[in-house]
Amino acid sequence: MDGTTYYVPAVAMAAALAVKGPSLLRSWRDPLLRSVCSLMALTGLVFFFAAPPTIAEVNDLLGVTNASAPLVYCLLSAFSAACLVLIVNWRGGPPESTRRTSRRWITGYGVVIVALVVLFALGDAPVERLRDFDTYYADEPFVREMIVLYLGALAVAGVAMNVMCGRWALQVQGRLRAGLLIIVAGYVCNIAYLSAKFTAVVARWNGGDLDYLSTDVAPGLASVGAQITAVGFCVPLACQRAGDAWSTWSTYRRLGPLWRELAPVSPQAGRAVRMTWWSPVELRVTQRESDIHDGMLSLYPYFDAELRARAHDAALAAGSDPGQARAEADAAMVTAAVRARAADPEGRVIDSAEPAAPTGSPSSAPPTASPAAPTEGPRDLVRMSLALRRSPVVAAARNRSACRPRSEFPERAR
Repeated sequence: MDGTTYYVPAVAMAAALAVKGPSLLRSWRDPLLRSVCSLMALTGLVFFFAAPPTIAEVNDLLGVTNASAPLVYCLLSAFSAACLVLIVNWRGGPPESTRRTSRRWITGYGVVIVALVVLFALGDAPVERLRDFDTYYADEPFVREMIVLYLGALAVAGVAMNVMCGRWALQVQGRLRAGLLIIVAGYVCNIAYLSAKFTAVVARWNGGDLDYLSTDVAPGLASVGAQITAVGFCVPLACQRAGDAWSTWSTYRRLGPLWRELAPVSPQAGRAVRMTWWSPVELRVTQRESDIHDGMLSLYPYFDAELRARAHDAALAAGSDPGQARAEADAAMVTAAVRARAADPEGRVIDSAEPAAPTGSPSSAPPTASPAAPTEGPRDLVRMSLALRRSPVVAAARNRSACRPRSEFPERAR
């Protein structure tokens, strides 16, 4: 008996869980991450144990006819609780309120799971049914109540998920809203699955035969709904990760002009650890920022505060906002210092092992040049780097520095 309809989503969930596994081990205390992984694990288990070949194997292994039925129903109930808890943690709010609501859902569905096991134990299901258990035993005392209970529990979860996600989607925008609407679409399929199941069971109660709705239509709807819902949960997280990666790569690329400007005077030039192509981009950004700071430290004796002040005034006069004007002034001072360093016959690069005052420290400033250090911080470094490439104020300072006689450069600190 073919179980492809069940095994394909089970394998997909297992693959997704394998990808998230390392993150879970690193951040086990993160309730949102635990909820996501629990949901993926339960989704895979539901489809795996609901497959007819697995049902037959589990029944044989346990030695109890139809023992798989309460097992699958319990997993479905746990899956419903996991979805609700995930949305509660994802939406956030006061921590105590979030924990209290999560505990209520978990407790409620825990009671449902216990009741399912008790009802199955009280009922009588001697004939093994691999595909049509719900309709075959629709009239059997206690088993009938078990079937209605699990379907009702799934219906409550489906309605609650649609209400919570729908309301939340009206309050947010962007990728989060798209993800929530996809989840709603997935639960619409889930409600269609429940409708098919209920219709087939009610038909049995009234002497009809619509078993195909339960055995043929409902599994397909459940598979589609589960996969759509999984996509809805993954879209915001995947988009966020892609956005973060793009932002980090953009920072790395934008720091390029400033890094290349300072490379000839950086004390780490030629000695930095070589980055492989698979090195994390965050590590690349950190190394590039470190090289830039080392280069600016080596240029400290050549910083010209007067040049910086003139460049700052020129940038403001050209219409730059104060933050941009500071970045342009810093970039102008750095590019002039690079050329001053190159024009100094006795120039030397300050080695990182030598004690040196931090950039901008007044204790080591030469009397003739009271330097103003470039602003610290990755964002300002990016602005400085872009100013090196785009600012006419920096271009003018670079051209003037190239034309200045060596004697006009600030005296090097001794």
